[in-house]
Amino acid sequence: MERERVLHEFAPVFDRHSRVLILGTIPSPKSRENGFYYGHPQNRFWRVLSALLGETLPETREARIALLLRHHIALWDVLRSCEICGASDSSIRNAVPNPLSALLCKTEIRAVFASGQKAAALYRRFQQAETGMEIHALPSTSPANCRISYPELLRAYSVLLPYLE
Repeated sequence: MERERVLHEFAPVFDRHSRVLILGTIPSPKSRENGFYYGHPQNRFWRVLSALLGETLPETREARIALLLRHHIALWDVLRSCEICGASDSSIRNAVPNPLSALLCKTEIRAVFASGQKAAALYRRFQQAETGMEIHALPSTSPANCRISYPELLRAYSVLLPYLE
């Protein structure tokens, strides 16, 4: 598969009451096709988050945004653009970061989490010095990360809860 230049086209989801920021790397081809974050039908992000928060699984973009904002969760990606092969984070080259500080100064973000090791590594490389906030790496919810079971994902993502109270 050939590497292509991808430009991030989704706005961040947040409001001034957001307390937690969850970062991915950059939207996958399926997410770009579906027009929103974690858009691959086998990605477990929305299933994990809704179960963790005691909510019904949100099926639409609007319902997903409402779930995030209701629980004071901001969602964005570390990268504004990069070269990537399909959805393979390990193939990312020539990365350009998103301006996270601009989002952080408009919110009550208490903690930053990454949905995967690559997002955490990119944040540490490009943004941590500027934001002054550590990032907590969570397991990827991608269908490619099948070695982590759904119950293990729920346990891992439960670290978000104290920051949302």
